[in-house]
Amino acid sequence: MTLIQNSKDILYLVISFCVLWLTIFFAWFIYYLIMIMREMFKATREMRERVHRIDEVMKAFKEKIEHSTSYLLLIGEGMKKLVELAKSYTQDGKKKRK
Repeated sequence: MTLIQNSKDILYLVISFCVLWLTIFFAWFIYYLIMIMREMFKATREMRERVHRIDEVMKAFKEKIEHSTSYLLLIGEGMKKLVELAKSYTQDGKKKRK
């Protein structure tokens, strides 16, 4: 019992060997394709996290600016009252001296 009896058997062996290598190549190709897609997913997720962090920093900065401006308005009005009081004291002092 020999494995190869005619040329048709050789053809079947070559075809089976080629199908085996083609299957190995496709498996390798699919593996690397999946790894590339996985890395792209990781990069996308990192970019989303970075954009989210930048958005949070911008919101915090905006809130601080808004709160600062409201405090500046109060400080400005307080300074205005102090200047008015200082003017009234100086004007009252001048009136009493005359």
